[in-house]
Amino acid sequence: MTQVIKRFEGIEQPQLEWANEWLKTTKKLYINGEWVDSSGETVIESINPANGEVLGQYQSAQKQEVDAAVKAARLAFEQGPWKEMSRKERGKTLRKISAIIKEHQAELATLEALDNGKLYTEAYNDDIQECADLFEYYAGWTDKYYGQNNPVDGNFLSVTTTDPIGVCGQIVPFNFPLQMAALKLSPALAMGNTVILKPADKTSFSAIRLFEIIDEAGILPKGVINLVLGGGDVGSYISRHQDINKLSFTGSTTVGKQLIHDSADSNLKPVTLELGGKSPNIIFSDYPDLEAAIERSFYGLFTHKGEKCSAPTRLFAQREIYDEVVEKIAEYARNYKCGDPFDPESDQGAQVSQQHMESILTYIESGKQQGARIVAGGKRDTSGENAKGYFVEPTIFAEVDNKMKIAQEEIFGPVLCIIPFDTEEEVVAMANDTIYGLGAGLWTGDTARAHRVANQLDAGMVFVNRYGCYDFGSPFGGTKQSGWGKEYAIHSLQAFTKTRAIWFAY
Repeated sequence: MTQVIKRFEGIEQPQLEWANEWLKTTKKLYINGEWVDSSGETVIESINPANGEVLGQYQSAQKQEVDAAVKAARLAFEQGPWKEMSRKERGKTLRKISAIIKEHQAELATLEALDNGKLYTEAYNDDIQECADLFEYYAGWTDKYYGQNNPVDGNFLSVTTTDPIGVCGQIVPFNFPLQMAALKLSPALAMGNTVILKPADKTSFSAIRLFEIIDEAGILPKGVINLVLGGGDVGSYISRHQDINKLSFTGSTTVGKQLIHDSADSNLKPVTLELGGKSPNIIFSDYPDLEAAIERSFYGLFTHKGEKCSAPTRLFAQREIYDEVVEKIAEYARNYKCGDPFDPESDQGAQVSQQHMESILTYIESGKQQGARIVAGGKRDTSGENAKGYFVEPTIFAEVDNKMKIAQEEIFGPVLCIIPFDTEEEVVAMANDTIYGLGAGLWTGDTARAHRVANQLDAGMVFVNRYGCYDFGSPFGGTKQSGWGKEYAIHSLQAFTKTRAIWFAY
């Protein structure tokens, strides 16, 4: 079995000494190009998931700070130099942000690992590198997304224009804090919008540092980007705000539904939602390299400690290979080491919070009670220094019925359900038997079957013979209760623009 060990060779060392010093001060809000105090007295403590200790703290915004951020964004959008900046200059501006992220990559990755609990190598290689790449990618779109002539009848010329949608409220989750922020910021800015960003209350520090380095470099005019911090009440106020033109949210389906109501009850602002998932991953017995399918299926879920919305959490293995799949996946799990995110020997970091860890453990108990069999893991990892943190052993359930709670609800952690099947028709029905439709995967050596099954899976993304293929040029997003709209590629630009049709008679 291939043992993947995360090491620091080839990347910058963590900036722990710098981070500890930086975290000593209570962080403020960023509004209209200034760091400002909240009018309230609420200070939120962020907990280091790896040891349960207070990492740092920041001020929570009140309604009047959100109002001030919206006012600043409105003025910057309608009257500031951002409105007059050419598309070419906007592209140059985004490339400057990309470059400055790369300069501070180790700092940002260190904060991400401390705040979220994921491995430093995951934060450095995946999260922060992609942040820089996103700004670079959307910089290239600033002068390439435009209107068109419309083929209308009669003596008319009809053209469309694509204009920035306006002031954008953006709410990002705790699992990929800065990557998700960049995914929302970069296309919105590329199209000439202004932004109010609210990071998750558990993982705000990397976004704070990003705004600091952008501010220190003087890259953006005042009011173009604004940062408000706090919990769900702040997010709800953003979604209800009458002077915000667009809402983009990544997070749970439950919260997403509430934000839709908030928007409808205010100004009916358009909403993009990237929500939960319970993605099926199907291995047919005719796939010629079973070992590769097993390895990819394992790492597709268990990297980033399973806190991934598109993770392949339901593994369907055909009856002939079921026992082999169960045993080999379990072997991977037994050899996967939970530990300090800054220890190069660690394979899996800590869950983001005690509350989230306890939720995962509750799901594990549910699986046991409903008759599923644990073949690896199944409990909190309290070995050695892990006893202080929120670590959950990589957990593999066999003999899972697709109707069980662990097979139907999003656990968002290091828990895999393995379900047997006999026929193609049976597994397609089980795969689609979920409220979610984010990702899906299948492994087969039969080309006709690959096309046939891929076209029957009700998911926004279907991966054939390699689960988890992501690229900025391909849309990311789901069907059913996995969300509204798509992100990445041209689809993010569509979300942050509005179309106008103009008719000329002649």
